[in-house]
Amino acid sequence: MTDHSFQPTDALLLIDIQNDFCPGGALAVPGGDDIIPGVNRLVEAFQSVILSQDWHPANHSSFAAQHPGKAPYDTVEMSYGTQVLWPTHCVQGSWGAEFHPRLNATKAELVIRKGYRAGIDSYSAFYENDKTTSTGLAGYLRDRGFRRLFFAGLATDFCVAASAIDAVRCGFEAVVVHEACRGIDTNGSMADAHRRLAAAGVMGIYGPV
Repeated sequence: MTDHSFQPTDALLLIDIQNDFCPGGALAVPGGDDIIPGVNRLVEAFQSVILSQDWHPANHSSFAAQHPGKAPYDTVEMSYGTQVLWPTHCVQGSWGAEFHPRLNATKAELVIRKGYRAGIDSYSAFYENDKTTSTGLAGYLRDRGFRRLFFAGLATDFCVAASAIDAVRCGFEAVVVHEACRGIDTNGSMADAHRRLAAAGVMGIYGPV
């Protein structure tokens, strides 16, 4: 990774590196904060850095608390398909929704907030889970002339994978830096994510960051 030559048309997308997804948070990804030193090294290597931020209203429909009789990690059918129910997390304006304090976010040129519509979840930084409601990120990246996007953050098997796959769908090259990501791995979700990433043509970088 250290000998990789990044181009001006490359951008680094950091997905949801927020307190609630790190140890001590409401939806902690195991080892979620372990990636931060490597992520910060990536930030220094790129000219352009973009952040995504989960930004849910307190009554978001993906929260198990909004479904009597349901528990976190149960599933329900929504109009857009099967939805995993989550612990209440990344509520707008809360400590849990803030970026991790050790993340070097100073260079970020754009913050994309997602999941702020109460009726639909949003894993991808490009589209909400209906796969049609756009965040506007693809248009921004095209206007800026970016061609290749590198992804790091949380969680590999949900928001990172969804973002990278949608990047390819939008016409970009996508690369996941796996050592700068961590997964939840519920009900085989990590293995499924790797299959979907490979099928979409997303490239992967492994090894030290």
